[in-house]
Amino acid sequence: MDDYLSEKEQIQRIKDWWQEYGWYLLGGMALSAIGLFAWNQYHGYERGRAAQASALYQSLQQAVDNDKGDEAAGILTQLREDYASSPYTDQASLLVAREELISSPDKAAADLRYVMQNSKDRQLALIARLRLARVLAYQKKYKEALALLDVADPGQFAARLQTIKGDINAALGNVDAARAAYTQALVAPGADLLNRNLVQMKLNHLKAKPSGKKDGGDA
Repeated sequence: MDDYLSEKEQIQRIKDWWQEYGWYLLGGMALSAIGLFAWNQYHGYERGRAAQASALYQSLQQAVDNDKGDEAAGILTQLREDYASSPYTDQASLLVAREELISSPDKAAADLRYVMQNSKDRQLALIARLRLARVLAYQKKYKEALALLDVADPGQFAARLQTIKGDINAALGNVDAARAAYTQALVAPGADLLNRNLVQMKLNHLKAKPSGKKDGGDA
């Protein structure tokens, strides 16, 4: 029918339609523009925060390299308070824990436990768990260390986990359990990342004797 309308009538219809629906169209366009602006602002904000966390992490690395433990601890506190969900905070905790291992194993354990319990990155959490198990074993808290290694699906960390189990059981004198763990480590996922010769050497040096526990520790 529109083909038979005069040009004046068509123009009038367009004007009528615009008066009735034009504001909805403009409103939709405005909302879309606002949404796009907000999206860009949010991601710009996130990129800015990531850059700030990265800068703090680099400062922490420099403090560690220069043996400025107090400065490193202060930066780590700032990262945890202001950038708790940042992967840089998890990495910083792992770095500080490594430096504290000999001088202050309790602090190292606390930093590793923080990452294990708070990291949103499952792999980082697993790394922290394995390192914490080693710290606890170093402190002869064998029972607690073994409990940490009870992980349903460690994925590519399975071989490393079994190696630590072997080390702890060997320290306890649980020869059969240590042998089983080392043997499993050589074939578990992630075995290609191990020092296989070292694991095999540990396996070969186990004495064939009944399983038993040494005195000491919390086992």
